[in-house]
Amino acid sequence: VQLQASGGGLVQAGGSLRLSCAASGVIYSNDVMGWFRQAPGKDREFVAGIIWRANKKVYADSVKDRFTISRDSATNTVDLQMNSLKPEDTAVYYCALDKRPVYSSRVDERSTSYNDWGQGTQVTVSS
Repeated sequence: VQLQASGGGLVQAGGSLRLSCAASGVIYSNDVMGWFRQAPGKDREFVAGIIWRANKKVYADSVKDRFTISRDSATNTVDLQMNSLKPEDTAVYYCALDKRPVYSSRVDERSTSYNDWGQGTQVTVSS
């Protein structure tokens, strides 16, 4: 599956941005679409994930109550609405697909579990 992320940019602290990821290919019911981010000099970290059919959502503690992940199965897109942005949210954001077994019902937060990755989009939050 090819993934194309968009929507990054520069925003002041407290502002909002919406990222979108378009997937070309088949996404199965138990697959997970996730968002990760990587700041300079830091490891890639999990931000949010959603089980495709069940619409179950998982968030990193650092973004809970500020970010919202959503999916549109008709258009094969997954969005990340980011509110109350902080300078520490500055990073390159990646969308990724984890092709899960049919019996799976969880979101794996490890980047190594994800098979397909988008190209990344830069989010910069100024103080």
